Amino acid sequence: MKVPVMRADGLCKSFAIGGIQNHVLDRISTELYDGDFTVVMGPSGAGKSTLLYVLSGMDVPTDGKVWYREREIQNLKEKEMAGLRAKEFGFVFQQTHLVSNLTLLENVLAAGFLEKEKSEKEIRTRALKLLSRMNVEEAKDRLPSQVSGGEAQRAAIARAMIRKPGMIFADEPTGALNKKNTEEVLDLLAELNRDGQNILMVTHDVRAAIRATRLLYLEDGRIIGEMTLKPYRKEDGRSREKQVEAWLSSMEW
Repeated sequence: MKVPVMRADGLCKSFAIGGIQNHVLDRISTELYDGDFTVVMGPSGAGKSTLLYVLSGMDVPTDGKVWYREREIQNLKEKEMAGLRAKEFGFVFQQTHLVSNLTLLENVLAAGFLEKEKSEKEIRTRALKLLSRMNVEEAKDRLPSQVSGGEAQRAAIARAMIRKPGMIFADEPTGALNKKNTEEVLDLLAELNRDGQNILMVTHDVRAAIRATRLLYLEDGRIIGEMTLKPYRKEDGRSREKQVEAWLSSMEW
């Protein structure tokens, strides 16, 4: 039986534009499970990124509740919420948001040094191991402007992993990458998931979606479809892509 790592109950997010209420999230209730690579898809404007921001505590719902490992995050004070995001959540976005005047290694270390319980030596050792695993160790002393987009994104994933987060939130992490770099980054995320990392990713890309163990489809702020998949294996990629495309077609994507 799968254990929920996050739960959402009746999530709503509304904005008033010209006196008219726009419901970006419309009473969403769902669970994210330990060990899953959950991918959220749907048309533009469906509320995908908003759902990610609300679940991660980066945005506040108009109504509804979110729990992370049985902690209701809406009840946390601002400092407590910031601490939860820093310790338990890792973030990867389309733009890497690496600090431009820090090397790749220094970017990862800067995030790691927020963890006061670990020594500088322990954090440096983990940072180097992560950069090696992300296949960017040779570029560790370069600035973000001196590496490719794929290398920068892999360094951003290392930064997100440095504090051993309970959940990685990824919002279109390959949206700015070419095909080769996209495949490399997605394969790394799938590998992390096979090792037990929980991931929630928003994407428009079927190549990204086939790495999921669970797919959610959003439309007009509601989850209207769900699909469960076995853990990703590269040799099954083409058949899996057809399977996901058929499901998306049934959603009228």
